[in-house]
Amino acid sequence: MVRFFVSLITGIFMGEKYLKERMERQLPQGENLEVWDGRLLLRRHHNRGAMLGLGKGRGAVVTTLSLLLTGLAALVFVLSLSVHGSNLLRAGLSLLLGGAFSNTYDRLKQQYVMDYVSFNVKWTPLRRLVFNVSDFCILLGVMLSVLGVKHQGRKIRKLVKKKRQAHNSCIQLSNT
Repeated sequence: MVRFFVSLITGIFMGEKYLKERMERQLPQGENLEVWDGRLLLRRHHNRGAMLGLGKGRGAVVTTLSLLLTGLAALVFVLSLSVHGSNLLRAGLSLLLGGAFSNTYDRLKQQYVMDYVSFNVKWTPLRRLVFNVSDFCILLGVMLSVLGVKHQGRKIRKLVKKKRQAHNSCIQLSNT
């Protein structure tokens, strides 16, 4: 099962690397290309900040924070591989890490993250936002990780309860 999660991380990273390189080569700066029956716009955008352009102009801070958060997520992922780990948590962390590795790699290599897809909607503030597949993986990964932590908590509580019951049974047997 561990291979699956590592393959998911690697697949997201490699697939996103391919997409970003292709968009960089084939999509002219400043042009929009409608896809998926006009629901999505492809456009090349170099995001020098964090999500939603936050921290623009503070590249070193954004890169350092990205490295620290990615490292923390990787540590939690490794810890989740224990016997009592939750597959939901592992799946969420795998999605998150695949996207985080990709975006962090971009920041380290070229000082920006390549974003390339927008929603073709009438509401201008949403239409202006540009994302990449990694951003969606990170968002979905965070949501699944939160659910996985809740599930993990239930698993641990059941395990503790079971051990207490076994311990109490042993005490009762020794008292008789």
